[in-house]
Amino acid sequence: LMSEHRHLLVLFNTILLLMLIPFGTDNNTGNRSWLDFPILPFNIQAAEICKISFILIMASVMAAHQNRLSSIPSVAHMVLHLILLVGLNMVLSKDAGVSLIFVFIFIGMAFAGGVKLIWFLLAGGGIVLAFPVLWNYVMDDYQKLRIEALFRPELDPNGTGVRYDIVRILRSLTGGGMTGQGLFQGNRTQIGALPAQHTDYIFSVIGEELGYLACIGVILLLFLIVARCFWVGMRSPDYMRRLICFGTASALIFQIVINVGMCFGVMPVIGLTLPFISYGGSSLVSMYAMMGLVSGVFARPAPASHERYIRPPYGIKPIR
Repeated sequence: LMSEHRHLLVLFNTILLLMLIPFGTDNNTGNRSWLDFPILPFNIQAAEICKISFILIMASVMAAHQNRLSSIPSVAHMVLHLILLVGLNMVLSKDAGVSLIFVFIFIGMAFAGGVKLIWFLLAGGGIVLAFPVLWNYVMDDYQKLRIEALFRPELDPNGTGVRYDIVRILRSLTGGGMTGQGLFQGNRTQIGALPAQHTDYIFSVIGEELGYLACIGVILLLFLIVARCFWVGMRSPDYMRRLICFGTASALIFQIVINVGMCFGVMPVIGLTLPFISYGGSSLVSMYAMMGLVSGVFARPAPASHERYIRPPYGIKPIR
């Protein structure tokens, strides 16, 4: 059914992102990523919802091209869906963080699905060649500074400029020692000295109030969730269902690595939540929806007999 009607999912993503034009708001983040409908008491982050449908679209497209996945038409079809979604999101919201999640989902699913290594090498080479153009003509100055601050401490040796947030986040993360200062007792967290402490930098809050042991525990729990997604995927004999699990795991891995890396000061600040931990309605809904997809694959690792029938295109009579 999904293979027949994936164009509806593409249309859904497109309309949802286009609605950012009349209803978009930035929630004081600088990225016009949220839909603010007057009739709703809450905002919706459109790209977070699109993550779910993008995984389904990619699984459907790859399943349709399964026997010739590394051919030029097949790769072009997959890349077209990625460019459409990332392009719309970047133009309408300028949210590079969620756009990179789409890219990582694409890479993870393509690798797990069996796309030949040569395509990854070509893509890597293309990125290297295009990087000077992106750096000089596409990226904003604040984005460049966030990246440069990771490798050039001399830009702000005292931590009062571009590295101000990085220094505060790292101090909070390490300020709790092994067992932390106590829940709701963090000396920086409780006075609001830590930026975005309930979303982007909640891992630093955990380090300050609950300590290194709690940080290790959180990482371990998240690792087990990712491992479970992989296990369910490998258990399924159905190609499409397996890809859905791998796509979910790819999204989780990217967000975990980036969010924790931001708190350690080794990743650029791109505003991604820590899965299942950070505050954010749209993020939580999308995460639990993806977990629902994985749970569905676990419950039915292979399609039922009636799902194996694929209706022929309209206008073509089946052979009797």
